Amino acid sequence: MGGLNLEVFKFGMYVMFPIGIMYYFGTNLDSRFSVPEFWPKAENANKIPLERDEIDAELQRLRARRLYLRDKRLAEQGGSSRGTSRS
Repeated sequence: MGGLNLEVFKFGMYVMFPIGIMYYFGTNLDSRFSVPEFWPKAENANKIPLERDEIDAELQRLRARRLYLRDKRLAEQGGSSRGTSRS
């Protein structure tokens, strides 16, 4: 049969093969498996308002947008532009 040298070779393959695979696929992951421009840049992303004035301005902007879309929808339906509604 093969003897001791064959057993040492087989043991080395059993140990080194998984380690080699993990080393090959585990190094340099950023350049190997990255998709360029996948995440938006900071200037294109939404900014969460943190200050009270910024929050109030954002709420006013959202309220104005909602009322504009409501008026537009009512105008398309032929209804009045502003009736009694909750704000």
